[in-house]
Amino acid sequence: MQAQFDLGVFKSYDIRGIYPTQLNDAFAYEFGRGFAAYLIAGSRPGAVLSVAVGRDMRTSGPALAQAFTRGLTEQGVDVVDVGLVSTDAIYFAVGKYGLDGGAMITASHNPKDYNGFKLCRSQAIALSAKEGLEEIRATIEGGTYPAPPRRGSASQREILEDFALHCLSFVDVAKIKPFKIAIDCGNGMGGKTVPYVFKHLACQVIPLFFELDGSFPNHPPSPIEPENMVDVQRAVLENGCDLGVAFDGDADRMFVVDEKGELIEGGTVTALVAENELRKHPGAKILYNLICSRSVPEWIERHGGRPLRSQVGHSLIKATMRSEDVVFGGEHSGHFYFRDNWYADSGMIALLESLEVFSAANRPVSQVVAPLQQRFQSGEINSTIADIPGKLKEIERTYADAKIDHLDGVTVQYGDWWFNVRPSNTEPLLRLNLEADSRATMERKRDEVLALIRS
Repeated sequence: MQAQFDLGVFKSYDIRGIYPTQLNDAFAYEFGRGFAAYLIAGSRPGAVLSVAVGRDMRTSGPALAQAFTRGLTEQGVDVVDVGLVSTDAIYFAVGKYGLDGGAMITASHNPKDYNGFKLCRSQAIALSAKEGLEEIRATIEGGTYPAPPRRGSASQREILEDFALHCLSFVDVAKIKPFKIAIDCGNGMGGKTVPYVFKHLACQVIPLFFELDGSFPNHPPSPIEPENMVDVQRAVLENGCDLGVAFDGDADRMFVVDEKGELIEGGTVTALVAENELRKHPGAKILYNLICSRSVPEWIERHGGRPLRSQVGHSLIKATMRSEDVVFGGEHSGHFYFRDNWYADSGMIALLESLEVFSAANRPVSQVVAPLQQRFQSGEINSTIADIPGKLKEIERTYADAKIDHLDGVTVQYGDWWFNVRPSNTEPLLRLNLEADSRATMERKRDEVLALIRS
């Protein structure tokens, strides 16, 4: 078993690896069996279980889907094949149709040679290393599966019309102005889902790279990297657009550009969507991760909400939202989570809610976001460190006069600047994010902290 594939593809939140050297069809078959065994073990005896299986446009997707489906059905679980969809559409299908689980075959924003799996169980509850993935891995490593209660079946279902209507239900479609919007799908799954949604809106879409192409001939499908936003920035300026939008490869993350072609960071979008959710749910709890700007909790409080600071990572955030009854949560990385979307993330819903905010403001996007972009951020800077625990202790000693907490790594806070340093889950890296009230302070303190980390 282990000779056929690399079990190192199990990550903290999903399965990810290079096809076919690290992750291949043999693994997909065993992984399907392991997922089925996990679901059956957690269900009542004799229950007939159904799982939605979707994939993105990567060239290895069809073969992986076929092998994974075979593993599921041979182990006794029915498969509902939903075809080429976005990751947030999988979450929708599991929640809307009352399925027992879901699997999206995708490597998200990774290069073309990668593929992987994102899993959830009923109610779109995400699996992670702490919930489900390690159990599945142990089953595969042991190579012993329980006798299947039955032979599963496979069927197909079209879900994108229903998905589009679900996303649109979060806004008042009649109140969204006829914006001209450049949308860059990066040859990813947004090219499939955007037309289903925007045919219901009066907006004019300038499409960039809507053709599904897993070789990514134009640019990598990773809009968090500024160099991958150049095309949509240019399109906004050349076409006189009101704004621009970019989706990542599996279209669950979304990034915005204003009418001047300037990038709007994920924390700002979190604050805007929070404002919109608070109009519908006054006084509600809003979650933001600790990498977001200080402007985000300030904005939430200004609009009557209760800000809740969290660790980074979707499975942690979703669990916190469920336990705390949080209506909306956002991350700096372009992930946006909605209670009324089974607590799952959706770039499409976040985009629609942003359009509703821009419509109500009736001002250029740059003016709407200006109050939220008064501070200066370093962006995430990675450093390879041999002794991560030792380095974190050194940082704490150096900044012992600051307010320090350990919610996720080490966060150091002063009056006019702060930073967070947290370890990677998969590599010997420390990730630095720093913010200050002035650019000069940000640059000076960024260099100071980096020198300490890398010394």
